Amino acid sequence: MGRKSVAILVAAGLAGAGLTSFLALSAGEHGGSAQAAPVAPKSTPVLPVPTVAVVKKTVPLYLDYVGVTESLRTVTLQAKVTGYLAVQAAADGADVKAGDLVYRIDPRDYEAALNRAKAQVQHDEAALDYARVNNHRNSQLAKDGWVAKDVFDQNTSTLHQAEATLASDQAALEMARLNLGYTEMRASFTGRLSRSLVHEGTLISAAGTQLNTLVQLDPIYATFNPAETDLAAIDKARAKGSVPVEIRTNDADGPSLLGTLSFVDNTVDRGTGTITARATIPNTNLALLPGQYIRARVMIGDQPEALLVPQAAIGSNQIGKFVYVVGAGNKAEQHMVKLGATYGELVVVNDGVKEGEAVITGNLQKLGPGTAVQPKAAAGQSGS
Repeated sequence: MGRKSVAILVAAGLAGAGLTSFLALSAGEHGGSAQAAPVAPKSTPVLPVPTVAVVKKTVPLYLDYVGVTESLRTVTLQAKVTGYLAVQAAADGADVKAGDLVYRIDPRDYEAALNRAKAQVQHDEAALDYARVNNHRNSQLAKDGWVAKDVFDQNTSTLHQAEATLASDQAALEMARLNLGYTEMRASFTGRLSRSLVHEGTLISAAGTQLNTLVQLDPIYATFNPAETDLAAIDKARAKGSVPVEIRTNDADGPSLLGTLSFVDNTVDRGTGTITARATIPNTNLALLPGQYIRARVMIGDQPEALLVPQAAIGSNQIGKFVYVVGAGNKAEQHMVKLGATYGELVVVNDGVKEGEAVITGNLQKLGPGTAVQPKAAAGQSGS
């Protein structure tokens, strides 16, 4: 047999051996003596979630508004007399007390006018004394016929003229005192100054020149506009006594101040359907300034048996607000809710949950209806 024939036989033998091995392996996989290992079923993952129980309690009932602060009093400091500004006693923006000196106009011209008026009054008083003595003497002489009646009448007229002159000059003296007093401008109440519009050395050439503005800061008004539909609730609360109003600025870290409702206007704005209301707020630390935007919460009563959940538990979608509640078999259930007022970290739920239900407060982005969960008490959170 040739070398080529031997090579062909060897190749055919190797091919037959491979085919036999393939057939044996296939037989094992399809019911032969070799058995495949069983595949374990996949387990459903369980998501650990923090939960807080829904609680029921009585909470204050508020009406919320946006408003603005206003000063109780704003006074423009104006000059009533002319002269050079000699002293600016209070710095720009200073806090002053009632009676504090703010400005002084050079008083020397007015001191001289006062002294001149005093001297004139003294002269008039002396003249009047002489006229009285002369008239009294002539009245006795006229009775005895020693003085003609015409002379006595002339003396009486002189007496009356002296009295009128004294009265006129006394009025001039009082005016001189007033003008001297007007050279000093003092704070009429405790408040804060604005920036000065004049400076020392300025000639105040016309009465009525504006020098500065003084505003009262404590207490301060908070003005807001309730809708006419809220009037019945507000009037009902006012009938029971003073109505508390809580004020907070738009600054999240700003202070919360408490005052009382002090004014409700007598006319509803026909264009907006609102009415002007005002609260008086103690402002002892001067944290509020006139013109600030604020949020006002008017307490009109109490809401009994309100259901409260943490604000962290509230989710939102295209339908509305919702919470996830741990349901049967520790499966997450989505409940659509209607929310009420907020109280710190809590919010009132008017519809959608029941007292005692476990509301999920974390991992909300990983949840869906029917998700298997492992509830755990939320650390540092409580519905109480």
